[in-house]
Amino acid sequence: MSTATEPVDVHDPPRVTAQSWWQRDGAENAKRNLALMGVIAVLLIIGMVTAPDIFLDGKNLWNNELTVLTQASSIGVLTVGMTFVMISGGIDLSVGALLALASVWCTTVATQSYGAGAMIFAALVVGAVAGLVNGSLIAYGKLVPFIATLAMMLSARGLAQSISGSHTQINRDAFINGFALNKVAGIPIVVLIFLAVVAVGWVLLNRTTFGRRTIAIGGNAEAARLAGINVRLQTVALYALSGLCCGIAALIVVSQAQSGSNTHGDLYELNAIAAAIIGGTALTGGRGTIIGSLLGVLIFTQITNLFIINNLQLDLQRIINGGIIVVAVLIQQFRVTSFWRKPASS
Repeated sequence: MSTATEPVDVHDPPRVTAQSWWQRDGAENAKRNLALMGVIAVLLIIGMVTAPDIFLDGKNLWNNELTVLTQASSIGVLTVGMTFVMISGGIDLSVGALLALASVWCTTVATQSYGAGAMIFAALVVGAVAGLVNGSLIAYGKLVPFIATLAMMLSARGLAQSISGSHTQINRDAFINGFALNKVAGIPIVVLIFLAVVAVGWVLLNRTTFGRRTIAIGGNAEAARLAGINVRLQTVALYALSGLCCGIAALIVVSQAQSGSNTHGDLYELNAIAAAIIGGTALTGGRGTIIGSLLGVLIFTQITNLFIINNLQLDLQRIINGGIIVVAVLIQQFRVTSFWRKPASS
């Protein structure tokens, strides 16, 4: 006796196995951040082996890591602004020069004569206005971000040199200098400023329409425009934000060096870009996280710290940093290629 079998509908859609959160694309940032924290852990282990008197002593380790955070504070603030710009698909080569210009402008004798409030105001306004110029040239002048910010880098560095007369300007304001000298709950004020900027940047990127517009523009600027986003205005705002971060970083550097100089911020733009890339920010735009950029800054600063502690040549450090950047970009490229190949195999 034969048994009837149910007909098979060849048009039935294939059954999709439910994926856990960890397997989804949304977990990519969490995976990357955990990997970056693993790199930091490896660096700490290397420190324990090479400098046990520092890394195996609780008090010395705490003081050393506070030093790392202090050294990372100025570049870290720049990296927050750089992350927003890069997520939108742009680049800002002028951040180091704008830091120098803001530091010189806020430490002139005329500015210092009005007190700390005027110095803070000058640094923030100089950075933000220069950022507005960058954004306007890119959004309305149709200049490529690389060219516009390169021109600003040269102009700002030259203007800083002209204002200072190529001389270091001593900062005599005790309040500004206190950012680096004073602590709150055992933590230097410059570190607290850095962490505050990171926190505000995280909220701005992840919890506001400003952040969503930034990601949308970086993903597809034309689609964002058709969706009703004012791409030009958003671009200007992003570069103004980057410039504002330059002003904040300038105040940190002035407090640490107790001076303003046209040489401040040299190559900081490359460090900020590198840290953002290590943190997972895509050079093509549309993807990036503030936490990842923070971890990228800490990795580079921790490597520098290990080299200094072990009296190693900084030339080797630059080679290692370059290798890290190449590996990070290759990982990003592999991920993007794999993502676009998925539909073809289904």
